[in-house]
Parts: sequence; C-alpha cells; structure tokens
Amino acid sequence: MGAGTEPDGSSRSDEEWERFLRESVAGTADAPKEPSARARAVTRRLRSESAAAPAGWRTYTPSRPKRRKGWYAAGLLLSLALLVVALAPDRVVDLFAGGGSGSAPLAGETARPTQAPPAAAAERPTRDEPFRGSPAESWASGEAGITVPEAAAVGRMSAAEVERALARSRDFLVASNLDPGVLRGERPEKAIALINPHQKDAQRLLATAFSSPSEKNDPLFLFSRFRPSHAQLAGDVVKTRGRLTYQEGEYGGLQVTADVTFVYPVTRAGGGGDDDIVRTIVRRELVLSWDDPDKVLSAPGTFSIVSYNYDMTNGGCGAPTGYLTPPFGTDGQPTEPGTEVDPYDRSGPVVRGESSGDACARATRS
Repeated sequence: MGAGTEPDGSSRSDEEWERFLRESVAGTADAPKEPSARARAVTRRLRSESAAAPAGWRTYTPSRPKRRKGWYAAGLLLSLALLVVALAPDRVVDLFAGGGSGSAPLAGETARPTQAPPAAAAERPTRDEPFRGSPAESWASGEAGITVPEAAAVGRMSAAEVERALARSRDFLVASNLDPGVLRGERPEKAIALINPHQKDAQRLLATAFSSPSEKNDPLFLFSRFRPSHAQLAGDVVKTRGRLTYQEGEYGGLQVTADVTFVYPVTRAGGGGDDDIVRTIVRRELVLSWDDPDKVLSAPGTFSIVSYNYDMTNGGCGAPTGYLTPPFGTDGQPTEPGTEVDPYDRSGPVVRGESSGDACARATRS
C-alpha cells in the first residue's frame, strides 16, 4: 500500500510521498501542497458528475425546432387538400360518396332527391366495368338498392303485418325486374302469384300481354324482360336505387308505393365487345294495395294493383314487342330531335320517357 492516500481513495506512490516530505522540509518554492478540504470536496463533486452514465441512443428526444417542422408539413398538406376541394368539389364528393369503382355504395334512398346526380366523367362502359361513367356505378346491386322503411301499425294492420306486406312488395319488384329467368324472357310466374287473382283488369292484362303484346296490354308495364335472341346481360349485376313508402289505403287496407330505377348493362346476344355494351334504364312507380279480405275480394298474401307507370331509355322504340330491345351501334337510335330525358333524375315523378310509335325520346346520358 502506498504511503499516502487521497480523499477519494486513490494512493500516492512511495516516490511521490518521499519527494513531498523532502521538498517540504527544504522549503522548495514549487513543492506540492496538500489540497485543502474545500478543494477535495470540489474534486469529489466533479468526478461524481463526470462518472454519470451517458444517455442511451434509443432515448433520444427530438428537439423543439423539429416538432415545429412537423406542424409546418401538416399545415402544408392541409392547405393542398383545401385547394383540391375548392378546384374540384364534385370529384371529392364522388370519392367520399362511393363514386369510384369498387368503393362502398351510396346509402339507401329514404326520400325523393331534390336534384339529379352530378355529371360523371364521360367514360365508356366495358365488360369488366359495365357501369363505368354512370351514376349507377355508386348504386347498390339488386334488391339491396331498394330501401324498405321501418314498419309501424297502420289501420287494421299490426306492425308485423305491415312489415310482411312491405317484404312481399319488395319480393314482387325482385321477381318482376331482377329474376334472371324473367330477364331472359321467361314468364314471371313468381311475380304473377303475388297479384290478386280476383282483380279483373290485372288478370286481363296478364292473359294477353305475353302472347299478344299491344299498346294497352304490354308486359313491360310491370316486368323487365329481354328477347334472348337479341340481347343478354353484360355480367350478372343490375344496379338499383329507390324506396318503398306506405300509408293507410281504402277500406282499411295498406297502400304501398314503390319508386325504383333499374339499370341493366346489356350486350348483343351471343356476346360482343366493349363497343356493344348498352345500359337500358327503367324507372318504375307502382302503387299496390294490400286489402282487407273481409272488405275486398282477394286471395291471402296477394295485393291489388292500384296504378303503374314507368319510364325507360335505351329500351327500344316502335310497336310493342313485349321485350326491351336495346339499340346497339346506331340501330334504333333516335335520328330526329325530340324530348330529352335524364334517366338518372329521380327528383320528379315518373314520366314516360319513350313513347310508342315512331317517336322516341333521347337520353341525355346512359
């Protein structure tokens, strides 16, 4: 062990201690002096601070200037987004409303809209995207696009009975306008089974419409069907948009009103290219009466037809054939100026858009 020991526990060597004693006795000017108590305390504090462990590299905290830089970048992005909204609001609305291909469909229609859908980009439909360039691209498919309201008791009917009548009214729309066999031209047996067999005027129409279609008795009044030798669906999806409403009818019955637009992408029979795809659009307004069998002669589970009206575009002109006959290329297209119809405008009542005979309304878009 050395002859001298420092306050921090370190030791001096024998040579240093001997030199210290000798020079102290001799009075050498530059002889080393023993540190004072205050100096030793300061030394201990400085050595203790220097011995503290350095901060690890994973504990690094960004400085305040860098945080300000992050807020600046976020503000810049927000400014750019606001600029896009200002310059192209329709595109932004379409994006969040489900306008793009593969996006979520629009929410169901619960009331009559106040205006027509905004114009979409002029794009031709294709086999893979038959609704491209159409407002129907963001609509729901099949019966999912038909909004059925919540049922409540009406007149003699309980809420459960109203709910059942609404469901069967929707079933009729599906069986008459979405059933694959009916769309291929087959007789709509399921739909016909829901019509009151004791309603004479409806039965007269059904008795002759399919075999001898005419101005007064045309199956297209109630059913959507294509002649299989002329046209076929391009894919297996039909887009729909519309709703059911209800109120108390005459004689204590329930009156259900349906207002639904159906969009059928079709192509030539036997298949065709993208240039042959046509969208036939049919909007139907039906008023159905679920009658009290004690007051109106009717079969259980059937309704009477109060009224029907429809509007179609790209469905054919001329004498009734009992089928929708979409034009391909220039075939069947109106050549003379006439009434223009926007088939996607649901803001007004149903108006017959294509008249019989030689005249034919012109669709502003399809």
